[in-house]
Amino acid sequence: MTYLIQGETGDWEVVIGLEVHAQAITNAKLFSGAPATFGAGPNENVSLIDAAMPGMLPVINEMAIEQAVRTGLGLRAAINKYSVFERKNYFYADLPQGYQISQYLHPIVGEGVVTLDLSDGSTRDVGIERLHLEQDAGKSIHDQDPKRSMIDLNRAGVVLMEIVSKPDIRSPEEAGAYLKKLRAILRYLGTCDGNMEEGSMRADVNVSVRPKGADELRTRVEVKNVNSVRFVMQAIEVEAERQVEVWEDGDEVVQETRLFDPNKGETRAMRTKEFAHDYRYFPDPDLLPVRFDDDFIERIKATLPELPDDKKDRFINDMGLSAYDAGVLVADRETAAYFEDAAKGRDAKTVANWLTTNLFGALKKLDKGIGESPVSAIHLGELVGLIEDETISTKIAKDVFEEMLKTSKAPGDIVEEKGLKQITDTGAIEAIVDQVIADNPEQADEVRGGNDKAIGWFVGQVMKASQGKANPGQVNGLLRAKLLG
Repeated sequence: MTYLIQGETGDWEVVIGLEVHAQAITNAKLFSGAPATFGAGPNENVSLIDAAMPGMLPVINEMAIEQAVRTGLGLRAAINKYSVFERKNYFYADLPQGYQISQYLHPIVGEGVVTLDLSDGSTRDVGIERLHLEQDAGKSIHDQDPKRSMIDLNRAGVVLMEIVSKPDIRSPEEAGAYLKKLRAILRYLGTCDGNMEEGSMRADVNVSVRPKGADELRTRVEVKNVNSVRFVMQAIEVEAERQVEVWEDGDEVVQETRLFDPNKGETRAMRTKEFAHDYRYFPDPDLLPVRFDDDFIERIKATLPELPDDKKDRFINDMGLSAYDAGVLVADRETAAYFEDAAKGRDAKTVANWLTTNLFGALKKLDKGIGESPVSAIHLGELVGLIEDETISTKIAKDVFEEMLKTSKAPGDIVEEKGLKQITDTGAIEAIVDQVIADNPEQADEVRGGNDKAIGWFVGQVMKASQGKANPGQVNGLLRAKLLG
């Protein structure tokens, strides 16, 4: 669906590109042996290199190179066997070196693609411009003292993969879908945990607008460090509307960096946007270029898991799921694994329905993730199996499921303990049917007189008399035979 902003002069479209900073999963930082773990006390994870002590030389973390290549392969991107680390020069208090070691002219990963799964079931490709490695900066803390700012260098030197999209995104919804898909790919690969709340994945959002139907790319504004999918979508809406107003007032949008304030629902200017030459990039003299061969790439490629797009195709083609259900299930690696365990030997569509409708709803109420589910995948599969072999009805299954949520017991044990087995003995069901018909002669005459809808009332009465245990199909057949036959 096209996202358009209605202005006084006509409709405008938005052009969006995202720069995602994803913290690579490594034990150590990019150029030092200091831990890269989250949650340590201030300045506990800091080496002499991170603090930029004189004479300290950086040494590349090989795992960081592997994680970048692994991510590039997951993005179906070109892997560059030659890349260079450069110094990006700028001054800020939490950057003790006075420069950031990054990559500019020769990144480790080139062009790739991410396929978006949109809410209407359609897909759309967004191009990846590049992925480069760089070290993170430290953190400035301004609320600990009324007169001073504090500096925590725990994050200084942490491995960041900056993944830059092409300006192919055309709506807040597509931006949200892009971030979700990218996060899913990173988690499947095991290269980033995608935790935006902890700062291990954050986005810079480049936004520009242009009249509907135009091909030009107008001045873009970068909204910096947005830390949730929802806020990225909100920031795009707010900033795009602001830019439309600027253009329609006869002014020009200034290329700058802005911050998004979710509380006020606005973006505000941070600084005029720098150009590459302002950073005076040059190859870091302390680091040799990174070179590796095809064998290195192939070794990493051989360890790749089945990724979301391939898994989605398999769920559709081999297991008969709809594109929508398959997309929902593969969006999270744990959910996909849960589904596959539950669906072994079962009807996949039925399992998917129980998972996406019943279990997802229950977990949301309990505020739990799939990994904390009180109902195991094996037990959910067993529940579906009990329905399939007609041990219990679908109605009884819902009661059993509620008990499973409370106790984590196996569904078979609950059925035995509570005597919930479905009655399939024709003689037993027929006796109940005969009794219900005998007790309700007026309603029986209605059915015989042509009111087929009254059959449903009789089915309900028989099910009630059997405490829900009678096989509904058999009940319906017997009633029709006795009342209409």
